[in-house]
Amino acid sequence: MSNQDYISRTPPKKKKNSPYKKKSAEPTPTVSVKAKLIGAIVIILIAAFSYSLWFLKTSTITKTPIESQSKITTTKEQHLPEPPTEKWTYVENLKTKEIEVGQYEVKQNGPYKMQCGSFKKQSQAEALKAKMAFAGIESQIQTAQGKNSTWYKVVLGPYARKRAAEEDKHKLRNNKINGCQIWLWK
Repeated sequence: MSNQDYISRTPPKKKKNSPYKKKSAEPTPTVSVKAKLIGAIVIILIAAFSYSLWFLKTSTITKTPIESQSKITTTKEQHLPEPPTEKWTYVENLKTKEIEVGQYEVKQNGPYKMQCGSFKKQSQAEALKAKMAFAGIESQIQTAQGKNSTWYKVVLGPYARKRAAEEDKHKLRNNKINGCQIWLWK
């Protein structure tokens, strides 16, 4: 927005309807008949509501408790039969039940490896390895012979447990190195 010089410019021509000029005689606003009628109806409704609340508060009818409902409930209770006594056998069955404990063997798949990239150019693999080194993780570059060319894989591991590989994967993800896959070491 450009700066404007308000001091050196000529004052604007005087207009009849200038919003800055005070008017000497403003006409007083008139209230219509419709507005007066709505106001009177609102005042009457508020007065009627407050009177009804006062009437409910001071009335003797609203202060006496209802006794007829208590008599009805007692008569219904007298005619109900006794509930049957039930004998649960579940608790006693638990006391005599034998639990079979099985012999479970923990099967470890290990070791695991994590591959974070596969490149046709060795320079790209070296760049990813350097980026991982700045994240504090040491990696290796493995070569794999394909049908037409040699591939350079950036690999981490071996890891004895998958959880350790997942921790390194999260460290790399926090350093914006995505796309790492965890596989069994073959």
